[in-house]
Order: sequence, then structure tokens, then C-alpha cells
Amino acid sequence: MSVGVGYQLQQFIPFSSEVYLRLLERIGETFWPWHIVTLAMGVAAVLLALKNHGRATCLLTGLLWVVVGYGFFIQYYAELNWAGDYIGFAFIAQGALLLFVSFSGTGLAKTAPAKRPSVIFGLILTLIGLLGWPFIGLLTGNSSYQAAVFGIYADPTALTTLGLALIMLRGWPLWLSVIIPLLWLLVSSLTWWVLQTL
Repeated sequence: MSVGVGYQLQQFIPFSSEVYLRLLERIGETFWPWHIVTLAMGVAAVLLALKNHGRATCLLTGLLWVVVGYGFFIQYYAELNWAGDYIGFAFIAQGALLLFVSFSGTGLAKTAPAKRPSVIFGLILTLIGLLGWPFIGLLTGNSSYQAAVFGIYADPTALTTLGLALIMLRGWPLWLSVIIPLLWLLVSSLTWWVLQTL
């Protein structure tokens, strides 16, 4: 029998939904009222991206990825999951990539975003991550401290950044900059799916 045949996805999630929701609430309580600041930074990033100020957008977004990598994953998520530190370092690396794009200008669109399908799809993803995501928890009856906000929580940060990348980046920087957000969104989706089936 090959190694790993007997494992189920549930065995890789070392916490219950109650524990995870409490962790999210603790993060919200700790960082309040920074939610307002990071949300404002997110709105500014979207407006800057739409006005072809990609360097400023990447600067704001890159800094917040570093904050999420350290504040969300290394300080908190690592308490529940041994992989938390590694994921945190991946988020910090994503932040470094965005800061590199900001300082070098590599991969930024040369003209203001046109009404291309990728830009429209990117804007939809950005608005869902930035404005829609915080209300998901509230609509499901969670406390206001569990409302996941861009720049503090991983899921809305990844989704918003994915949309921003589609709006303002081109070439290999676009492809490189979407890997970590997509991987995290996959991991997070599987985590939520398992937690709801436990």
C-alpha cells in the first residue's frame, strides 16, 4: 500500500470551526480600529489602479501583504496550524514582489485600463474582496469582529490583490503575482469546506 492512501482532507485541518472563528474574532479585536485604515487603503489602491498609478497601488498592496503575512499568519494562524509560519513567509514574499514591481515599474500596464474582459473581471474580484467579503460573515450571523477586511485578513487580501493584478499588471509579473493569492484561496476554500463538514 502506498504512503498517504488512508488520509482524508479532514486530517490536515488541526482545528474545529469554532476554534477558527474564535481566532478570526481575536484578530479582529486586536487590530480594531485598523480595519477602517486598511479598508481606506484598499479603496485608494483601486482608484489608483484605475487611474494607471500602478506603482502606488503595488506599494500600498505590498505593504499590506507583509502585514497580513506577519500579523495574521505568523502571530495568530501559526498557533493553530504548523504551516502558519510558512504561509506567512509566502505572504511576505508576495508583498516583496509587489514592492519590487512598485519600485521598478516592471510589468505595469503602460496605459490606463481599458474595458477589456480581464480588467472588468479584475474590478469585479477587487470589489468583492474589498467591499463584499466583510459582509459575508455579518450575513451569516458572526460578530462584527469576525468581518474579514482587506489588509488584515488573508482571504479578502488575496481576492482583492488578484483583481488588482488583472487590472494593472502584464506579462510575467502578472503570472507570478497571482500564484500565491490563488494558492491561498484554494487552501482557504478547502479549509472552510472541511470545517463545515466536520
